Amino acid sequence: MKLHMPRFEQSRVLVVGDLMLDRYWHGNTTRVSPEAPVPVVDVKQIEDRPGGAGNVALNIAALGSAAVIAGLVGRDEAAEALAQRLQAANILCQFRVSESHPTITKLRVISRHQQLLRLDFEDPFAADDSGALTRSALEELPSAKALVLSDYAKGALQDPQPLIQAANKQGIPVLVDPKGSDFRRYRGATLLTPNLHEFEAIVGRCQSEQELVDKAQTLMQELDLKALLVTRGEHGMSLIRPGEPEFHLPARAMEVFDVTGAGDTVISVLAAALAAGDDLPNAVALANLAAGIVVGKLGTAAISAPELRRAVQREQGSERGALTVEQLALALEDARAHGERVVFTNGCFDIIHAGHVGYLEQARQLGDRLVVAVNSDASVSKLKGPGRPINPQDRRMAVLAGLEAVDWVVCFDDDTPEALLEVLKPDILVKGGDYDKEGVVGWEIVESYGGAVKVLSFFDDCSTTAIVEKVLEKNR
Repeated sequence: MKLHMPRFEQSRVLVVGDLMLDRYWHGNTTRVSPEAPVPVVDVKQIEDRPGGAGNVALNIAALGSAAVIAGLVGRDEAAEALAQRLQAANILCQFRVSESHPTITKLRVISRHQQLLRLDFEDPFAADDSGALTRSALEELPSAKALVLSDYAKGALQDPQPLIQAANKQGIPVLVDPKGSDFRRYRGATLLTPNLHEFEAIVGRCQSEQELVDKAQTLMQELDLKALLVTRGEHGMSLIRPGEPEFHLPARAMEVFDVTGAGDTVISVLAAALAAGDDLPNAVALANLAAGIVVGKLGTAAISAPELRRAVQREQGSERGALTVEQLALALEDARAHGERVVFTNGCFDIIHAGHVGYLEQARQLGDRLVVAVNSDASVSKLKGPGRPINPQDRRMAVLAGLEAVDWVVCFDDDTPEALLEVLKPDILVKGGDYDKEGVVGWEIVESYGGAVKVLSFFDDCSTTAIVEKVLEKNR
């Protein structure tokens, strides 16, 4: 299937569930304690990260979607640390404070990239706290375009039914990362995302693909689910929907460093994509691609929209080569998000010769990405006269795309590339010739938004027209 990037900035996702603070103490270990046979860690760095439902919200915000997080915390320093880090990512925090329970905190002591000890500070929240959280979340629901229930069995989601039913009435998709041995509590949800172990704990061991699909269909019917996505580690993931053929996707990771947070990444991409109006198969394919990225990183990590877009471009073969104007605009958006400077040049490039190659190599050195805009066949004929171009536009573009210096090639029909410059807004406009910048078509456009114009010298004795005349002379 052909992947596309949703407009994540148009989505708003409400995340409700178990909030946690993941705290890391880093330090060197050089000796054993004289008090007991344990290593002594000289703590040099303390790192706090939102975990659980907080990590889901961070992933959603990293994609460019608006994220609201509703969860339970204690009246303590850990809650303040959570709020500070979530708000720094522009996440709206709707915390419900418990006077009797602490914020769930997991403290890990790390030395030389090795976890030596984990200490958990947690006391599952009471039903009263969970009920208060539900009432608070219901007030946020009408402004959301998707609802994520992030359940880690810590007490925040003791009865998710009021939220599921309210979302269904308002036409808001409900995505659940489930826990426990009883999925009946999630009845009526749009999509559940259990891993294979969690799924088999509910339906029993699956000896074949067909058995997995059959048991998933039965479970969906029993729980009135719209879809079930079973994540299967190195075997990818499987989307099953009532009355639809199953949709299996292979694992995409080239190398696995850490699977921590991969489930959060999957449900985050799914929710943000559906909230942006995307269809479920494309959202699942994007989530699978994102999971392949995150397991290649150490620790919990959020996937940004530029990272995901670049992965989609690799998937579609548009990281380099000939593109449409619309595709190129997206590629340039991604390049700028990575801090890359875009160089633009244009021409007929009818017969590619050494002069062109040297000129394009010089142009590429002025920035990080080089775009070459090529006159269409009709445009070349208008500019050069009858008999030109010698090579049609698809061949000219193919040759240019094969040059190491060129990142992207695009075709235009107008006499000049001014309309393209208005849309693409390159950082540097380059042209070859022996004139000043005022002689470069489009220089005013580029300088109007702060871009630069450069004029490069042509290589001596290299001219398409001269080559054509020489060929004609030999054939007379």
